[in-house]
Formats: sequence, structure tokens, C-alpha cells
Amino acid sequence: MLVDVVDLRSFYAQPVGVVARRLLTQAIRERWPRASGMTVAGLGYTTPYLGIFGEEADRTFAFMPARQGVIRWPSADLCRSALVDETQLPLPDASMDRVLAVHALELTYYAPDFLREIWRVLAANGRLLLIVPNRRGVWARSDATPFGQGRPFSRGQLTELLREALFTPVGWSEALWIPPVTRVPFLRSTIVWERIGRSLSLPFAGVHIVEATKQVFRPIPVKSAKRARPMLMPATISRG
Repeated sequence: MLVDVVDLRSFYAQPVGVVARRLLTQAIRERWPRASGMTVAGLGYTTPYLGIFGEEADRTFAFMPARQGVIRWPSADLCRSALVDETQLPLPDASMDRVLAVHALELTYYAPDFLREIWRVLAANGRLLLIVPNRRGVWARSDATPFGQGRPFSRGQLTELLREALFTPVGWSEALWIPPVTRVPFLRSTIVWERIGRSLSLPFAGVHIVEATKQVFRPIPVKSAKRARPMLMPATISRG
């Protein structure tokens, strides 16, 4: 499923999009309270969220998939956004400290390759933060928002994908318990919905928020005449 950058920008200009942005920005800050001196890359449509790192991060980039389209970001400064192939990022190996992916994993046709490319560009101690639709959530069932497009995920599916791409999940949370309605009076009850959903761990949150670290080593079996035993070798990614 394709989601155009114009539609994404329009969604975040609506009241329901403003609410989603506020809640997800808070969730991102809870995971990454500071990014002083770091390099941060956003993949997908992350411009509503990257601004929180502008005053502290050393460098910040917004990479948008070619099928989605691109907009200039930031609007009042030197452009740091680019149209990219999400499986071939224009970055050197191990060059990013943090990668934030929003409206990305669920929309790509190449999820394993997408995650392996993030692995390549992350530094050894780098962190990935994925925000993806929850397959049990109400938002995944609504075509009126971008979180209702593409493939939603369960927690188990995300864990398997991340581990296959040599990531270790280290933190989980959820957000968007409030239904994706457009009525402004109803949206004023956001705080109540989020407080109840989080305190009771209700299963119908709109998105999963998972933080993962890069695995630098993996066991590779080495054959010998006597006995085959695993050895720890630096992980590499084959580009085919």
C-alpha cells in the first residue's frame, strides 16, 4: 500500500493528527530523553518528530522512501531531507547514532532488507526506534489515517523480524489508545484514554513502539575435520 507524502502532511495538519503527533513525540522522548552530540536519521515520514532533536543533535536527516515522495525539511533552514531507496541509504557504514522509523516498516515491500540497511548504517552502540501499527489496535482498522495503511504487526512478528536482522529489542511501549475519530470534543479526552490504556495495559493501542540495539557479533559455524563449533565473528551484510 502506497501512502503519499501529501496525504501524510495533510493528516498531521488535522486535529487527530495533532493529537497523534503530541502523544508519539512524548513517547519518543521517554525512550530518548536526549541526543546531545549524536547523529539522528529519520526514515519514512518523521518530520513531525525530528524537530525535538534539532537543538541538541549534532546532525539530523530525514530520509523519505521514493514511492512515498519527499518534502523540504526544515522549511526555514538548510534542507536536510532526501528521497531515497529505503534498502540503499546514502550513508556510510556505522555513521548514525540513532535511527527513528515512522510510517516506514509497515509500508515497505522489503522489510528484512530495510532493517538490515538500518543495521548497516547504525554505529556499534546505536539505537533503532520503530513506531508501527498494532494489528490488534483500532487505528490499524481505519483507512482515514496513515496508521491504517500497509501491514500492521504483532509484538511477536516484530521481535522475529528484528532478531533476523541482528537487532535485540530492549524496550517496548504502546500509544494511541484513543480511537482515531475526527470530532474535536472527543479528542479532548485524550489524556484519559492514554492514562487508562497504559495503566491497564489494554491490548488495543494504536501503535507499538519498540527500541532495539544493534548486534555486532553473531555465531558463525566453522567446519573442521574433528568437530564443528560456533565462532564469534563480526556480522556482515551481503548485498547480493
